[in-house]
Amino acid sequence: MMSDDGIRSTYRSYNEWFSEQDNRRLAKKSAQAEALFKRTGITFNVYGQSDAEERLIPFDLVPRIVSNSEWSKLARGIDQRVRAINAFLHDIYNRQEILRAGVLPVKLIAQNDAFLPQMMDFSPPGGVYTHIVGTDIVRTGEDEFYVLEDNARTPSGVSYMLENRETMLQMFPELFSKIRVQNVGNYPKNLRRSLEASAPASCNGRPTVAILTPGIYNSAYYEHSFLADQMGVELVEGHDLRIVDGRVAMRTTQGYRTIDVLYRRVDDDYLDPLTFNPNSTLGVPGIMDVYRAGNITIANAPGTGVADDKAVYSYIPDIIEFYTGEKAILKNVETYRCSEPDALKYTLSNLSELVVKEVHGSGGYGMLVGPAASKRELADFADKLKAQPENYIAQPTLSLSTVPIFTKKGLAPRHVDLRPFALVSPDGVDITPGGLTRVALKAGSLVVNSSQGGGTKDTWVLED
Repeated sequence: MMSDDGIRSTYRSYNEWFSEQDNRRLAKKSAQAEALFKRTGITFNVYGQSDAEERLIPFDLVPRIVSNSEWSKLARGIDQRVRAINAFLHDIYNRQEILRAGVLPVKLIAQNDAFLPQMMDFSPPGGVYTHIVGTDIVRTGEDEFYVLEDNARTPSGVSYMLENRETMLQMFPELFSKIRVQNVGNYPKNLRRSLEASAPASCNGRPTVAILTPGIYNSAYYEHSFLADQMGVELVEGHDLRIVDGRVAMRTTQGYRTIDVLYRRVDDDYLDPLTFNPNSTLGVPGIMDVYRAGNITIANAPGTGVADDKAVYSYIPDIIEFYTGEKAILKNVETYRCSEPDALKYTLSNLSELVVKEVHGSGGYGMLVGPAASKRELADFADKLKAQPENYIAQPTLSLSTVPIFTKKGLAPRHVDLRPFALVSPDGVDITPGGLTRVALKAGSLVVNSSQGGGTKDTWVLED
């Protein structure tokens, strides 16, 4: 919000409004927002804890504001990135030209748990693998943005983006008449349209779309039900579905109805017990046969996890250049692949200065933030690295940008990242202006994940 020269231009109008506010009124509004979230049921479940009941994700009422020109650069970079990732997935599961060219080592794919041989020699309807992508971006300087990771499997958080905006509109309508902010509320409509455009050739008439959820005990169940409601589609579980005449059909009060597009929030391993985990009760027996026959679209496609693997992430600039002939618009964070002896040696020697992540990890689990770790934690993690170096990558600790949050004492800086959401269909790429800003609520903390105590805030992209 502030620079050495005073208030940044993107925040000037907001600062004028904020300086006229009574802190007691804002504190009351903050409490009202929490009560609203509680009443609406906007919750998140944290796995692996004894008190793992549903809890609220803290919401901060000071928006994160991005100029239109900054957003334009980000959007171009995201568009380039998701197109390249989609091309990469198509290639990996078909001709594997990128491996033949030696751009990626074969073992990176062959030994990758997220790579599904069942997807070989098959193209999804419309050639789209990643229908919904969440790209985690951090800012380190005035015009410096880095991509932390790509979420190409089942990215979550879009419901919080939408609810954060709705809450701000309810609490501070005068702000939106004073400041022109780009709309995010049409995301559900755009998501449905994008999914319908990806329907298989066997679809007759308007495609039937449904969301497959693991059920009420899943950490993101609120989001599943929210999106189904906002899109006007059915929310289904595995036991609601069966194969009827070579198509996937859902149980309704009028009998079974064919589904053309299934937006699944179930992991690959649980999607089809006849193909993957035989003990799964969350998926649909036989759905992969229907899929490979071209009679249903699964979004995102099975096997997309190979693209958001953190070791593959380190090759994304090469992947972009290979498929587009262009240099990456958005930078990657320098990444040390611990499977490589020299990288492992460097990581172990500099563990206290690095961030180390599991290759297949997510949600902030299984990671080490070196500068914040104790000697005991560093020693324990070094043992893990030595035992399974191929499971980890390491990155330098970035000097993340900060934005203000509202505290009892007024504004205070906290580190943030940004997860914009891109929708991909045969018609093109649609990127919602803004996204989910996640904020580390502890002073000095770099961990923004909700599962690790982070919060969220509304993200404003200004109109010209």
